[in-house]
Amino acid sequence: MKFSIGGTLKLAFRPWVEGLENIPAEGPAILASNHLSFSDSFFLPAVLDRKVTFIAKAEYFTSPGVKGRLTAAFFKGVGQLPVDRSGARGAGDAAVRSGIEVIKRGELFGIYPEGTRSPDGRLYRGKTGGLARVALATGAPVIPIAMIDTEKIQPPGKVVPKLMRPGIRIGKPLDFSRYQGMDNDRFILRSVTDEVMYEIMKLSGQEYVDIYATVAKRRIAEAEKAAKAAAKGEKGEQRPEARGTASESAAPESAAPESGAPEDGTSGGTASGGAAEKPAG
Repeated sequence: MKFSIGGTLKLAFRPWVEGLENIPAEGPAILASNHLSFSDSFFLPAVLDRKVTFIAKAEYFTSPGVKGRLTAAFFKGVGQLPVDRSGARGAGDAAVRSGIEVIKRGELFGIYPEGTRSPDGRLYRGKTGGLARVALATGAPVIPIAMIDTEKIQPPGKVVPKLMRPGIRIGKPLDFSRYQGMDNDRFILRSVTDEVMYEIMKLSGQEYVDIYATVAKRRIAEAEKAAKAAAKGEKGEQRPEARGTASESAAPESAAPESGAPEDGTSGGTASGGAAEKPAG
């Protein structure tokens, strides 16, 4: 990936980088980043000298057809590890096993604690399944990373990227070795994850939302569905009204019904807020 498209990415988009010295020249480390765009997994490895191994959903490796085979070949070629998200614990156990294998090889393991791309550019609650458990099982340092403006280059659903300059801020390594071996303590897992998310929030400047991104996506989808249903209902109600108006205009004035039906106006409120001081534990 570095030699085939990495150079082209750097030349075309000219990503700026801060904190590159925080990436160790050798030895294992966990790179924990926010996730704004599909392109995050390309820009970050492109600016680093070392190989970064990310985990990816198994569907990228098992899709049928020519497109599916090409996608699988590409993800294997760039070092992505497939994770089966089925089962009682989903991707959690698979992510942990994959991450531990990468760390044992002395390599860089990349992970998105949010578990999925942000639906609106805000930073969401981190999942403890992969990040904290790998860190506590291995003692590897966690390096917080903030991707900047990558969602503007390639928003979800867009195939052709927009030429603009993204940024990458790399924070100082976080040492959780004091908790090593406590990867079955859910309170410790949450504390470690929240500390990492807080550092990512400071680096990125994103507003923090203390719910999972998957929940936010579901709520957004439900709101869009409700809005479409309401719009469809309004159109259906307008049709008989239009026919009634036409018949009324043709009727004698004395036969016209009384007007003055009450208007039913509704209003909605919006709530806004700044970034949380620190993700809640």
